Amino acid sequence: MPPATHPFLILQSIGKTFASGVTALDRVNLTVNEGDFMSLLGPSGCGKSTALRIIAGLSQPTSGVVDWRGARLEQDNIGFVFQEPTLLPWASVYDNVWLPLRLRGVSRKEAEPQIAEVLERVHLTGFEKAVPRELSGGMKMRVSIARGLVTKPRILLMDEPFAALDEITRFKLNNDLLELWQERRFTVIFVTHSVFESVFLSNRITVMAAHPGRVFEELDVEAPYPRDAAFRTSAHYAELCREASATLSRAMGMEATDGVH
Repeated sequence: MPPATHPFLILQSIGKTFASGVTALDRVNLTVNEGDFMSLLGPSGCGKSTALRIIAGLSQPTSGVVDWRGARLEQDNIGFVFQEPTLLPWASVYDNVWLPLRLRGVSRKEAEPQIAEVLERVHLTGFEKAVPRELSGGMKMRVSIARGLVTKPRILLMDEPFAALDEITRFKLNNDLLELWQERRFTVIFVTHSVFESVFLSNRITVMAAHPGRVFEELDVEAPYPRDAAFRTSAHYAELCREASATLSRAMGMEATDGVH
């Protein structure tokens, strides 16, 4: 799927200072195009998660504007996948995925076709009655992704969702996520501190620097989709990873020379 080139979301000079006086974000300008798979890449403390929460409406910026290009999205149009699966421990897989529809007033029965479809897409058909304690870490994250997608959002926000998983599970979920993205054509903003993950998934990478958090540089990932295991082992992938890693190193070098604000 070639991403579109018209803007979907624009962050205009976003700043965020907490009550403690810590400035998490400083004059962040960012344009996300319709259909982008954009990664926010940077070290801990660079404001990646804070930016994501502001986009989601879970936190308000101290300054600046979140511009949805003329029309504020309804919450139903925004899916959010957190770093931890945050599942209801007493609820089944089915009921955990039903939750956002339930909050919209959709009955359990009415929701059945949507839930069945999304569970099939994340390879959890047959696990509808399982509870979280019976699932592996990867399966729990699949439930979380299904819950984020069940409302068919226009944009999916993902906050380091695979960081705690083993490499094999992480690679598999990366593959499945890209397949879903190409099929459904939603927009993704994906927070990560992994150069390798950002290059594999994204068509664009925004590299951030810390203290305070700000955009350092944007990179286009010039590689076609679909991407697979052969891409992971290609010389082109290695070169793209070197470029992203060098950019991240420069961003972290700027942080070191700037000091803590």
